[in-house]
Parts: sequence; C-alpha cells; structure tokens
Amino acid sequence: MAFNSDNTRVFLNVLDSGSFSAAARALGRVPSAVSMTISQLEAELDLQLFDRSHREPRPTPLALALEPLARQVASQLRLLQNHALALHQGLETKLTLAVAPELVGAPWAGALAALAAEFPTLEVDVLSAPQTDAIKMLHTGEAQLALVFERPSLDEREDFQEVGSEGLIAVVSPHHPLVAGGRSDTRQIDLVTTRQIALSGRELFRADPRVLVSHHIWRTDSYLTTLRLVEAGLGWAFLPKSLVVPMFAAGTLKEIRLEHMGNELRLFVDVVWLKDQPLGLGARRFLTLMREQ
Repeated sequence: MAFNSDNTRVFLNVLDSGSFSAAARALGRVPSAVSMTISQLEAELDLQLFDRSHREPRPTPLALALEPLARQVASQLRLLQNHALALHQGLETKLTLAVAPELVGAPWAGALAALAAEFPTLEVDVLSAPQTDAIKMLHTGEAQLALVFERPSLDEREDFQEVGSEGLIAVVSPHHPLVAGGRSDTRQIDLVTTRQIALSGRELFRADPRVLVSHHIWRTDSYLTTLRLVEAGLGWAFLPKSLVVPMFAAGTLKEIRLEHMGNELRLFVDVVWLKDQPLGLGARRFLTLMREQ
C-alpha cells in the first residue's frame, strides 16, 4: 500500500505550504527528507504528483485529484487518534441519557451539541421515558444519566445536579366544559372533580403525587398520548410550559386559569446518576456543560 499516515501527512503539507522546504519546516524535518518521501510515494504509485520544472514544485492534476480523499483519510486518522486518547482518559464507549418526556423541550440539546463538538466519535443514545422508568434505567444500567424532575424523596444510592426548573401548566381542550364560553373562573374543586390525564411510569403506572389532583385519573406512559387525549377533550393535564405555549397561540390547547390561585406547578430539574457507578469523561463533561448553560 503506497499511502500511509506519514506520507499522507507529508503530501498534504507540501500541497498546503507550496514547497518542500516550507513543508519541512512545518513538519520539523529537513527538506531532503520531505523530497525523498514524495519521490518514494510517486515511485510506488507510478504517478507524478509534483512538477519540479519550476522554482517550487507544483502539484499535478493527478495530485489534485487525490487531494480530497487524502484530506478525508487524514481527518479520519485524527479522529481515530483523538478517540483513542479520549478512551485512555476515561471516555465511555457510549453515553445513554434518559429524559423524562415533559423535559424534551428543556435546554439539554445545546449541551449535547457542545459535547458532540468536543468528542465527535462518542456514541450517544437519548431515550425518552416516564420519570419513574428513567430512574429505573439508571439502576438497571441502561442509562448513565437521567434528566428528570426533582424527586419527592431522595434515594441514598443516587447523586444529582440541579440544572434549572420547568413549569407545568394546567391545560385543556378549547372545547372542554372547564373553559367553555370563555370561562376564566375555574375553581380548584373543578380540577379535583374533572378527569385528569396523567403521565405515569409503566411500572404500576406510578405518577408523581405532586401532579395528581383529580379523583378521576387516566394514565398514559407517553407525552404525545397525553397531549392527544387532552386535545380530544377527554380531560385536563399538567403539561410543560415550554411545549404548550405555542399551542395556545395555535388554538389547539387552552390554559386553565384558576380562581384565586395560580395554575402553574414549577419543579426543579435534575440530572441524576448512581453514586457507585463512576461517570465517564463524556458524562462528566455533559454535567459541566449543563451547569454552565
């Protein structure tokens, strides 16, 4: 095989610098070594890569034809080297983040974009799961991190970092009796006696007790299912403010305004992990990025 990592690097440096001597300075070599490397490459390929009839060698059309692929190979080699170095420094082979459905609109994607820029070869899985299921995934080893709401009680096996807060707003279909005719004096007792659609985990359909208000509850394990049931007029629900505000403008949902009290439940948002499972370099960097933003 004529091309290797070393002569590819020399080949590209000559193209970039415009001369053997300038390439030698960039590579920390003597010009004769660079010239010899190119000559050996030309001999093995049986191709003339540089026209030496001028004061400085000029790339031939053949060299220019090889240049794009040579740059791609060099880039892949750098990625390989950087990935190997990152693995040596503790980068996990894959990072799995479990996200509560209500938080899909939270600003975690920006932190992942920055992480991807720093570790472009890191494989990342983002899984949406009801909060109780997301936490369970930590304990079964299916995820290293979980982005969830603050828990009603703490588990001594878990550690966490608070990264912000999210508001849950009481919403309903514009055609629902709770808001029919422009009604704006809904009472808390009306919510208690009206069917609520609650997002719950699959295991025993457990939901956060802080969001359970009604005596009559339908449970789902999907944010989209909850939304569709509410839009169909089958009940009201607490849904993330960041996701439902655009739907108010579109007229597909309506905010329930309560008499003499607010209709928003604000909860802190945490990234959770297990104390006895050391986090890899990618997970630790993600936590830093979430904290910084």
